[in-house]
Amino acid sequence: MALTRRQFLEGSAAAVAAGALAHRPAKAANDRIGIALIGCGSRGRRVTGGMMSEGAQLTHLCDLHPERLDVTWDFLSQEQEAKPKLVKDFEDVLASDEVDAVVIGTPDHWHAPLSVLACQAGKDVYVEKPHTHNIFETWKMEQAAEKYGQIIQVGTQNRSAEYIEEARKRIQDGALGNVPLVKVYNVKPGGPFYLDEPGTPPDGFNWDKWLGPVPTEWPYHESLFRRGWMQYWDFTGGDLALDNPHQLDIALKVMGDPGVPKSVRCLGGRYAHRDDDAERPDLQVASWDFGDFIITNDNTGYPDYMRKTDGSTRDGDDFPFWPMNATRVELYGEDRFMYIGRMGGGWVIMERNGEVAESMPGRRPDMAHYVNFLDCVRSREKPNADITVSNPHNVCIHMANIAHRLGDIALNYDAEAGEFDNAEANSLIRPEQRQAFAVPEEV
Repeated sequence: MALTRRQFLEGSAAAVAAGALAHRPAKAANDRIGIALIGCGSRGRRVTGGMMSEGAQLTHLCDLHPERLDVTWDFLSQEQEAKPKLVKDFEDVLASDEVDAVVIGTPDHWHAPLSVLACQAGKDVYVEKPHTHNIFETWKMEQAAEKYGQIIQVGTQNRSAEYIEEARKRIQDGALGNVPLVKVYNVKPGGPFYLDEPGTPPDGFNWDKWLGPVPTEWPYHESLFRRGWMQYWDFTGGDLALDNPHQLDIALKVMGDPGVPKSVRCLGGRYAHRDDDAERPDLQVASWDFGDFIITNDNTGYPDYMRKTDGSTRDGDDFPFWPMNATRVELYGEDRFMYIGRMGGGWVIMERNGEVAESMPGRRPDMAHYVNFLDCVRSREKPNADITVSNPHNVCIHMANIAHRLGDIALNYDAEAGEFDNAEANSLIRPEQRQAFAVPEEV
């Protein structure tokens, strides 16, 4: 049975009353934090390198695929002289007293199981988004962080962006007037995907463990391992979950973090690449009703002319060409209109005649996000993208995917009870997984 929001809150209160929260003492400012990377892909390397540049000590690199370990250390070795331990099994990382915190950069289906295990092992967690694969995992991660007194920072870096915080203040102070409609865009290019023929895993690569909680007995495919897992529901929630969380999280933050919506509607499918092998939509349109306002969310994987904000804009004082910007947020206030960029790009408030009323450039917030995490590991304060503020955007994504996968239907959701008004949808709150690897009922 899935954990309801009410049960979660009651359980947390009981744990506090019983003295079960074993919060670690704060570290001194000059104490070096030992970090380990689990999942040595390109994103994990960049996050870990950023933390190392801010003084964290890399103690372990962990990946099931042997060749990734040496490649990743070669990439990170410029940040420290001492070579970390190179291990294949995450259990070795979690058992080490050298490790204060882990960076989880695995494919999505392992994010929540590893986060819970790390909390149980007394490690703080920086986990890439999406931080869970389903709604059940979402609340269980929050429960584990609270129960074991650990910090979980989600990799939605815009939570640490000064210009996003300023946008939130302007909106909450009424600069746009009442805002009934927010539009989130993740309108990106993309092509068809074709799965290669099954093969044999490389020597020393535990394919069964890589699959972990996935319920399907997938044979090894090189293209599936390399990035093709992003195309299948067993591993992820499509690009709505992969890249889109940045923009959706911005929308929720600037709108005052309203919590979980009361209903969802979603349409989607393979419209541009109809005959390839992918499952995830190349066109998906979702909308959520928060009571006082609606968020709509457009996702694509085909228009080659759409692009994310370029690097020079993210690092400078210029603004994107907004209509062709693939990853933007639009707010339709009663008085004014606002564009917001993600990962830099700033924001612009516009009048009816198209004149700019106010604007603020933006910068990449990545390093600020890493520093915030390390500071909180020391201080035991809640980080900017704490699991509690990150869970609502995650639930939104899973709600939309459930509505799409059940036939592009509309669903009402009772956040207090943690249930839909649809029995089949409720069965997908905690979908089938291999229990040897899945997040358990009792964390």
